[in-house]
Amino acid sequence: MGGRNETKVMYFILLGFPTTGELQLLLFSALLLVYFLTVLENLLIIVIIRNNHSLQNPMYLFLGNLSFLEIWYVSVIEPKMILDVLSHDKRISFQGCMAQLHFFVTLVCTEYVLLAVMAWDRFLAICKPLRYPLIMRHRFCAQLVAGCWMCGLATSSIKLSFIARLSFCDVDKINHYFCDISPLLNISCSDSSSAELVDFILALLVILVPLCTVLASYICILVTVLKIPSSQGRQKAFSTCSSHLTVVILFYSTTLFTYCHPKLMYTYPANKLVSVLYTVVVPLLNPLIYCLRNKEVRCAMKKTFTCR
Repeated sequence: MGGRNETKVMYFILLGFPTTGELQLLLFSALLLVYFLTVLENLLIIVIIRNNHSLQNPMYLFLGNLSFLEIWYVSVIEPKMILDVLSHDKRISFQGCMAQLHFFVTLVCTEYVLLAVMAWDRFLAICKPLRYPLIMRHRFCAQLVAGCWMCGLATSSIKLSFIARLSFCDVDKINHYFCDISPLLNISCSDSSSAELVDFILALLVILVPLCTVLASYICILVTVLKIPSSQGRQKAFSTCSSHLTVVILFYSTTLFTYCHPKLMYTYPANKLVSVLYTVVVPLLNPLIYCLRNKEVRCAMKKTFTCR
């Protein structure tokens, strides 16, 4: 772009949430509390699953991995975000920004695929109960989890290879609280069409393919459950899916628009508030949803924390 100084940017300034005085301290305290609660909740789920033999099955193996993922997911974003609320120096180095983006995209993409695997697991358990133990052996489940992480890592590496090539000239201010694809595409002064195209294609693959898997799985589950003659049987079948379905709806609904058209999302006035939903609120709610809506987890929690 003509007329702009093409010097290499060494750091970015994350503008975050502009607040003053008492609001700063209130926001800092609230975000810090939410971060510690999120990490604690997910650690508790991991401990409960590991210490209870009744939860040693594929569904809870995937849930444990989801909790492990979400601890890292919030830790990539929230500590820097919390410190920046009170700090006057909101800089992040170019390398630090790229590292944050790489880890964040890896974790987001991994979660998309993992949620789809969890939906497929529920489909097999309800629609193919006799074949389920033969298919979902521990080794195969471990391979599925590894595949989820490999998909996330590969997607992030490809996206980052295009983003890192962009020139940012004399623009160093990012109107966001972390390094995300949308703000970086918008402040780039070089041609970002290739990066946008690659990002869009990968978003379609990583979001829509798992989403179609989730939808197909739950349609089959619904058809199968409606054929169960007793209302008690239908309720029991639905209860094993309700918590996962709630988490899927929360996660997909808050991220779908952002990552299918990231450059447009940055121009949306409430883009930071939408981002807060999937980086702060949803990770806090997920463990609560699994604990409150899942009878097995509630019983296992009582066993874990009750003196016997």
